Amino acid sequence: MDERHAMNNTTTLVIGGCRSGKSSHALGLANALPGKKKIFIATSVPTDTEMEARVTKHRQERGEDWVTAEVPVKIPGTIDEASATADVILVDCLTLWTSNLMFQGLDQPGIDQHIQVLATSLEHAQCPVFLVSNEVGTGIVPENALARQFRDMAGFVNQRIAAVADNVTWMVAGIAVPIKPAR
Repeated sequence: MDERHAMNNTTTLVIGGCRSGKSSHALGLANALPGKKKIFIATSVPTDTEMEARVTKHRQERGEDWVTAEVPVKIPGTIDEASATADVILVDCLTLWTSNLMFQGLDQPGIDQHIQVLATSLEHAQCPVFLVSNEVGTGIVPENALARQFRDMAGFVNQRIAAVADNVTWMVAGIAVPIKPAR
């Protein structure tokens, strides 16, 4: 690991509700770092024209400085591989990653294994990593079992990743509220 990476391999989780400014804030933080090799790990799997339009808009907002890796599930391996040469990695988002894991038929123990592998990858990352996730547990209790399971899984993912992150920022109405500072 070179000195440039050893000095700044922090993990930052940016969490908040829908349209709270999470992605823009994480992108701003990542863009403020020096270096030219920027990797964006996209977990979205567009299934309709509206989602495709969102993906196109986000890609345009990032600009040409970012290399996009479309990785619906295998985030840890991508972080392991890319962090050796990248200057910064941005993962958007862990909520869709959780959904993708559930669509593969994984139950809580299976998802827990994926969370642990991700946590280990973050701890060993050789460059700064920013992760975006939705806080889905502050609303109403969903009426169906699958939605409740998703809410619970997303909460477990957020808790585990927040525990290993150096920084956690909660976004509220476009305002960044630090809830866990760097060690």
